[in-house]
Amino acid sequence: MKKKVCCILYNQPGNNALPDETDVLNQVEYVAENLGKLGMKSYRKGITDDFMREIPLLAGERPDFVFNLVESINNKGELCYFIPALLNMYSIPYTGNSLEALFVTTSKALSNQIMVREGIKIPATYYPSQFSKLEPGKSYIIKPVWEDGSLGITKDSVFTYTPGYERNFEGKNDSHWIIQEYIDGREFNISILSGMNGPEVMPPAEMIFHNFDHGMPKIVDFRAKWIEESFEYKNTVREFPHSRLDPMLREKIDETALKCWNVFGLRGYARVDLRVDQAGNPLVIEVNANPCISPDSGLVAATIEAGIPMTEVISRIISDLNY
Repeated sequence: MKKKVCCILYNQPGNNALPDETDVLNQVEYVAENLGKLGMKSYRKGITDDFMREIPLLAGERPDFVFNLVESINNKGELCYFIPALLNMYSIPYTGNSLEALFVTTSKALSNQIMVREGIKIPATYYPSQFSKLEPGKSYIIKPVWEDGSLGITKDSVFTYTPGYERNFEGKNDSHWIIQEYIDGREFNISILSGMNGPEVMPPAEMIFHNFDHGMPKIVDFRAKWIEESFEYKNTVREFPHSRLDPMLREKIDETALKCWNVFGLRGYARVDLRVDQAGNPLVIEVNANPCISPDSGLVAATIEAGIPMTEVISRIISDLNY
């Protein structure tokens, strides 16, 4: 029987790329290794800003399917949906989330609007042009609309608003930045994986912020996620609380994550990040379609915690292809 051939498609890191961009190479290696364990052949193709030429060449190679690990083009997350658009045009099956799901979840502005419409709780959200609506004395966080992996987020992204504070954000426009109420509460990452009977929620992971001084924002910023020698990286730890998590809160968290999966039409794999407010309500801070699947990623940690081997994770993802 002829072995299936998979093209592992990824964004080719540029010269002097930062850790958030080069991490995709770890994902490529891990996926290739596990495809091999499943008896499949694979080869790799890095995508650049010349993708309009590269995808037609890929179509001529006629792989059985593409494992889509493209997270950005030229390190711009807002362009990632161009890849599934071209794969659709050339009728190449591919893993993970569809063009539509990637577009709406990559834009935090658009995904927030959809969640509000669908009754999914999120922190109060504003744009840079709406500073007059912010409440003096309350804390907020400013985030890039289009980027994930904590790109563009630092400890200075969290601020307590006072009139005139907007002068610190001159040049940040509504198309690329949003402002949300900062929720000073527990943070959970909820991974979801396709299954024979529909999506399966993995054990919730809680982000624990050790030794953070009073006044130091407890957030997973760029340093916490990528700069290994930093205080933030060394003191931000992923834990699986299991029995220490209140059953009612666990139920709310799982229901919220599944609702996001259904509302956005997600498939393959995804991660929903939440903060819990003082009233015990889970508030969604990000929906991540096609999250990182490198060996040390949150999704892989959650599947290990659930007792699911990586070969089964990959098998489930490729059983839910886009055609």
